[in-house]
Amino acid sequence: MKNNIIKTSVLLLFCLFSANVFSQSPGQNQGDINKLITKFGQALFYINNYYLDSVSNEKLMDNAVKNLLGELDPHSTYISAKDVKAMNEPLEGNFEGVGIEFAIVKDTLTVASPILGGPSERVGIRSGDKIVIINGEKITGIGLTNDKVFKYLRGPKGTKVMLGIKRKGAEVLFDFEVIRDKIPINSLDAAYEVEPGIVYLKLSRFSATSAKEIISAIVTLKTMEIKGLILDLRGNSGGFLGTALEISNFFLDAGQTIVYTEGLKVPKMEEKANGTGFYKKGPLALLVDENSASASEIVAGAIQDWDRGIIIGRKSFGKGLVQQMLPLNDGSQIRLTIARYHTPSGRVIQSPYKMGESDKYYKALLDRYTKGEYFSRDSIHFPDSLKFKTLVKGKTVYGGGGIMPDIFVPADTTHFTEYYSNLVRKGILLDFMNDYSDANRLKWKKEYTSFEKFYKNFIVDKGVMDKLVSYAQERKLEPNSKQLEISKDEIAVGIKAMAARTIFGTEAYYKVVNSSYDETFEKALSVIKSEAGL
Repeated sequence: MKNNIIKTSVLLLFCLFSANVFSQSPGQNQGDINKLITKFGQALFYINNYYLDSVSNEKLMDNAVKNLLGELDPHSTYISAKDVKAMNEPLEGNFEGVGIEFAIVKDTLTVASPILGGPSERVGIRSGDKIVIINGEKITGIGLTNDKVFKYLRGPKGTKVMLGIKRKGAEVLFDFEVIRDKIPINSLDAAYEVEPGIVYLKLSRFSATSAKEIISAIVTLKTMEIKGLILDLRGNSGGFLGTALEISNFFLDAGQTIVYTEGLKVPKMEEKANGTGFYKKGPLALLVDENSASASEIVAGAIQDWDRGIIIGRKSFGKGLVQQMLPLNDGSQIRLTIARYHTPSGRVIQSPYKMGESDKYYKALLDRYTKGEYFSRDSIHFPDSLKFKTLVKGKTVYGGGGIMPDIFVPADTTHFTEYYSNLVRKGILLDFMNDYSDANRLKWKKEYTSFEKFYKNFIVDKGVMDKLVSYAQERKLEPNSKQLEISKDEIAVGIKAMAARTIFGTEAYYKVVNSSYDETFEKALSVIKSEAGL
């Protein structure tokens, strides 16, 4: 009981301290806030001293904060202390570890590729190596998961890890001492010339390094003259606002507004281009879909409002609320919505919602599929009150949540079947390709010395399909020849793209997919060539 009283006293002291901090905040009804904080402290006191069972104060507090934020908008959230670092890694652009891309093949950790310049590459670890021992502990056949691999291999810069590696063709294990280091996480998945002078960029997220990655890629391409540019933001759920501003600035003239924010307690803030961009003239196409959100929508909205480029694809997600990360005393954070994003013409990016009804909000997003919004532009209706005009040509654009593309491209479901869905959804196709690639990696690298040679000569024939079907059957997915016939071309593209990634890296994956009649990509290329007079 004495320990409980001490714990509760500390909690009450923290509550009183919090009340004093909040009392310094202008514009609040301080008396009411102090009463509510005291009330919560009293409830904790009673629970700790009179409840019939032991309780976790940390768990009670976590749940209380989660429920509190759940009464607000759909994007205000609580992040526990252990999740804060993991959440920030993809956006900060690096983490600390040994530097490999990996796959778990038959419960064995297999090196898909050492990261260029990383610590594993520096000591001679190769694609196809199987890591079977880590710091003297055997790790095969233990039910490996991605989380377990991260725990084994990630760690502070400068720390050492001993890896026992089985290499194809060798009878003995190789021992490698790897010193962990900072490992870059690239956000630019692909950057290549589709045709002479036409550059394609695939950006997966807006990380701290994205703008530098794009500039570096453009320099590396050594394109004499950019005649057109395709920026693919499909599936890009956002990231840093500052990065969205940097990338928008690539394309806009000095003084043009990129985005502005407004909130009840936050003054209006307007962000403008500074005019230092590398591609302020010339044909530009941005690709978006229903999973393009937040920072992607800021860039797309700015480009569309200033008539700087053509937006192609499907209506974007509609996440236009500004969150501020606010620290709590135990290292956890709350991501609190403080304002709304507006495009330069004044459109609200955020889709409609009611406070405390997040479930209905996300269900409405899912209902976009059943209502046909992925398949027909006519299924998306806008009242006159949501019509806006672009700022140069005066074209009609629409508010009310998300960015509606200038050219609508419906989702292609002609190859979709339940069998194909199960192959993807249950991870069967990915696991098959990890296994198949592992067995053929060395042969493929000798046979296909260039991507062009690979693309021309790599054929997904009936023998490969039969192996996939047998593999799927071993995983309890029964064959369905009729559905396979419908989906085989789409499956073949996926197999070829993943094989290309094994040999040449992520960029090659997109080269295959884009060259296999991706209608949105083809439409963008057609628009670019038409505008460039090619």
